[in-house]
Amino acid sequence: MNAAFQLLLTLTGVTLLFGCAQVNGTMEGAARQSLRLCRGRASLLPLLFFCLAALLAMAGPGAILSTALVAPFAMTTGASARVPAFLTALMVANGANAGNLSPFSTVGVVVNGLMLQAGLGGHEYRVWFYSAAATCLVAGAAWFLFGGLTLFRRGRIEAMPAPPPMEARHAITLGVTALWIAAVVIWRAPLGLGAMGAAAILFLCRVASPKDAIRRMPWKMIALVVGISTAVSMLERAGGLSWFQDMITRVSTPRTVHAVLAALTGVISAYSSTSGVVLPAFLPLAPGLAARLPGVDAFALCITINIGSSLVDVSPLSTLGALCIAAAPASADTRLLYRNLMLWGFAMAPVGALLCFLLWSR
Repeated sequence: MNAAFQLLLTLTGVTLLFGCAQVNGTMEGAARQSLRLCRGRASLLPLLFFCLAALLAMAGPGAILSTALVAPFAMTTGASARVPAFLTALMVANGANAGNLSPFSTVGVVVNGLMLQAGLGGHEYRVWFYSAAATCLVAGAAWFLFGGLTLFRRGRIEAMPAPPPMEARHAITLGVTALWIAAVVIWRAPLGLGAMGAAAILFLCRVASPKDAIRRMPWKMIALVVGISTAVSMLERAGGLSWFQDMITRVSTPRTVHAVLAALTGVISAYSSTSGVVLPAFLPLAPGLAARLPGVDAFALCITINIGSSLVDVSPLSTLGALCIAAAPASADTRLLYRNLMLWGFAMAPVGALLCFLLWSR
């Protein structure tokens, strides 16, 4: 099957299924129910926001949709508990990124599909592990630096947002989604077709509106990813990727290529789409770069690209940072939040370069 069509089929199926879970309130209910696990302790809220965003992104929606779902009540609840808005935004955005490359996530599907096209398939869980580990390390540093420890000395939250009551449509949606994940993991069912089948079951059970679910699907992102993937394939046939590989190898050595590549993808990703632009453009370069630099592993280059491009996504010029700013309550200083996220986002480019250099350059 044509690779671009396979990618289109997978993205359409996964986003349709989780569009159903969004429109019938299942995703929001699960998120709000999870918030109550902290039992009103302000010190646990940032960690809970991180875990909640990670779990939602891991289950399928990806970082953007998970941030859009978690950020509104995370920013509001955090403000009511006197959690710094900057810390809340960092934990939500980094949490979403920690689950973003899950094999079940929309973006994880994109990355693994691109790596498969490049001859580097079969490493789905390793890809996720490296990306999640780097994001957890950065989020942990943010928690210590920006108020996590001081929250232990603060009181309990006076009011928590009450989750909506569990209804039949929520239980059916959760059950069908769990069956879909089991089918993919255990029986190796195709992600896209399996998700479409699960969405069809939800439509037949009348627990989600097909019209509303289709409207919730990120059609622009799907078109962008598939279009760029196709364009990169055409560019490769025309010899364009070879020119790009030559340019990178001129300024890199086997020891420095990971730092150079992580910094480059980080700077570009800070003001553009990671999943729609950076990953489809750079991941196909990995095998050629590895062939030109003796001793460099193509899989390691892919990990470097993933880490370098994702750590900067909290920038307000990126979608995740912008969603957190948009969700900030009226009491928050959005200009200060914007400045802090900008500084942190661009600071992650050299941080990502250093992490990848220490990880792979021996």
